[in-house]
Amino acid sequence: MLSALPIEIYAVFLPLVAFVIAFLGGKYIGDRASQIVTSGALIISAIISIILFNDVVLHHAPRMVSLASWISVADLQIDWALRIDQLTVVMMCVITIVSACVHIYSVGYMSHDPNKARFMSYLSLFTFAMLMLVTSDNLIQLFFGWEGVGLASYLLIGFWNHKHSANRAAMKAFIVNRVGDFGLALGIFATFAIFGSVSFDVIFERAAELSEVSYVFLGQTVHALTLICLLLFVGAVGKSAQLGLHTWLPDAMEGPTPVSALIHAATMVTAGVFLVARFSPVFEYAPMALEVVAVLGALTAFVAATIGMTQFDIKRVIAYSTMSQLGYMFFALGVSAYSAAMFHLMTHAFFKALLFLGAGSVIHAMSDEQDMRNMGGIWKKIPITYVMMWIGSLALAGVPFFAGYYSKDMILEAAFADHTLIGNFAFWMGIAAALMTAFYSWRLILMTFHGEPRASKKVMSHIHESPAVMLVPLFVLASGALFAGYLFYESFVGHHKAEFWGHALFVLHANDTVEAAHHVPFWVKKLPIVVGVFGIAFAYLLYMFQTTWPTAIARVMKPVYKLFYNKWYFDELYDNVFVKGALIKGNAFWKIGDGMIINGLGPDGLAWLSNKISIRMKAIQSGYVFQYAFTMMIAVIAIISWFFYRAGVFTHG
Repeated sequence: MLSALPIEIYAVFLPLVAFVIAFLGGKYIGDRASQIVTSGALIISAIISIILFNDVVLHHAPRMVSLASWISVADLQIDWALRIDQLTVVMMCVITIVSACVHIYSVGYMSHDPNKARFMSYLSLFTFAMLMLVTSDNLIQLFFGWEGVGLASYLLIGFWNHKHSANRAAMKAFIVNRVGDFGLALGIFATFAIFGSVSFDVIFERAAELSEVSYVFLGQTVHALTLICLLLFVGAVGKSAQLGLHTWLPDAMEGPTPVSALIHAATMVTAGVFLVARFSPVFEYAPMALEVVAVLGALTAFVAATIGMTQFDIKRVIAYSTMSQLGYMFFALGVSAYSAAMFHLMTHAFFKALLFLGAGSVIHAMSDEQDMRNMGGIWKKIPITYVMMWIGSLALAGVPFFAGYYSKDMILEAAFADHTLIGNFAFWMGIAAALMTAFYSWRLILMTFHGEPRASKKVMSHIHESPAVMLVPLFVLASGALFAGYLFYESFVGHHKAEFWGHALFVLHANDTVEAAHHVPFWVKKLPIVVGVFGIAFAYLLYMFQTTWPTAIARVMKPVYKLFYNKWYFDELYDNVFVKGALIKGNAFWKIGDGMIINGLGPDGLAWLSNKISIRMKAIQSGYVFQYAFTMMIAVIAIISWFFYRAGVFTHG
């Protein structure tokens, strides 16, 4: 019976099976068995995903796997099905390969943690939720996976729940993402109201037909598809940490380092990019929504890069680089370069996971130290990790022939080829971000590995290379960071892109900026390389030769430095505007509304009144017979008087 199941089911549900075994049976089978089960399930899932990639993309055989009839309410008919097309299998390969590497790496990294089985189970649950999201065939199923990812991220970020900072970070991620998810939910409602369905096939087929339809929203008549796209984009902004709903991302560093690699590389933060790419047939008929996506993406890329230049926590620097690179993906989506955005999503997953796991190896070697100001002079002690970090940084900086060079440059060229004011804005914001990316990437390398050792002698004496179980995943990811760009360039964004993507992505002919990107001027193609080299050279100057200059520059440009170092004061702004106000109102509702009114007039008030009455009645119970007789006499007189009153004796005389 099991052998008859389609292999797609195994790819998606094996991580779920592994989660159940490790979570419920971990204490019975032991930590080692839990690690084997979860890691083995992800390796098998990754192999199946590669097989599906070969079938669907190379042999042009997209398919649909129906699982069950799920929801049937009036006009709402939803089947639970797996949509296996080109976009899906690309995401499946990225998710399962990176997740398998993270699972294996975690065996070594979490070796001293007492809750290994629970951690591995959470990783598998996270992966399953992400796979459910990318294989969804309708918006309700997508929302199911979307919220599953949010739940799993909460569990992973707050895994070390004995730390107050981890609990706060988990709550922050959960709450901020709920803001975005509310927008996504409204988008799903609007989609059903306009299309009469939440099925992707129905929505995409009718998008052109309904491209001129208007809809009344909050008393205003608006373009229906623009409304849908903007509401869906709100969800993407939260999940992919775009400017405004980004504050949870750096705080997510409170989780174990493998969690950072999983969340920031190939899974959670890419969900928003996937959502917009999936809905390309709708976004293409909503040009205003695309402009919003492009502008916000460009601003995110720039702002995140400015913050990354000033941070000292090694994981936070990489986290802000993730936010910046996601900005690149979104402004690529905004100029209709969906294939370029997906190309960068794929290459970024490899080199960013490599950087995070490499940073984890550094932290492991440095006795859990994360502040780069307390590092330095360690490259000879951990040479393999050093080389891996170099490869990841070269790819991130967009140095020629590394993966990031092919994908990031294509995004910049597509933005320029858009030939609009917003396209030019995105291009120059991207160039500025590319300069800063190269700078902070080598700032990280030089502060971490070079110069004089700044750690204590005790820490320096314990520095050693990570075990093989942590290094092998780095080699796998490094292979992607080295070769993925070159190998897949022609398929993703080159002359074979139409054949590669099939009907998974939709671009109007007039909006094909990826095709136009191949014909931009020479200087546009070379400018990212020039600014990248300049950024690297400037980092070498400041952190290898003129080591007093960074402090001097920070002092001279103190207002700007403080702005960047304090993350543009977004956290302070939200704390003053939303958090403190919410706490004041919450306390008022609690003490006045709940305490004084509801409880006061309700259960507490009734209890108080009953108590007072009982005390009064108790005082009457003196024990003297004459008092009881007197009371009975008064009662008899009262009853007789009432009887005569009712009979009219007192009225008529």
